[in-house]
Amino acid sequence: MTAYYIPILCLLVLAAAFVAVMIVASIIIGPHSFSKAKLDVYECGVEAVDRPAAGGKMSLKYFTIAMMFIIFDVETIFLFPWAVSFDSMGWFIVVEMVLFVLTLLVAYVYVWRRGGLTWE
Repeated sequence: MTAYYIPILCLLVLAAAFVAVMIVASIIIGPHSFSKAKLDVYECGVEAVDRPAAGGKMSLKYFTIAMMFIIFDVETIFLFPWAVSFDSMGWFIVVEMVLFVLTLLVAYVYVWRRGGLTWE
């Protein structure tokens, strides 16, 4: 019975060896010069010039958009297995998924109407 797991074990060993080789290669081949610009904070291609101190004011629009992305990403995670096994389900499961999508749609419309998706 353990003979079935030998290909999986070989694949895991091969993947771990590949990762180790790539890490060692990046250490050996990669550049070794460091500067202040490389160690500075970098986000979205914009240089960070006005970072608020700890406890300072910060816009919540970025976090609202991030949470909306996470919510719809989770929705996709729930919809994918449902779509794959759609033909073997009864009507109860279909109704439950429609209710789940409608709940997310109501949340989306609420945030949209409150102006949470407008970027100023």
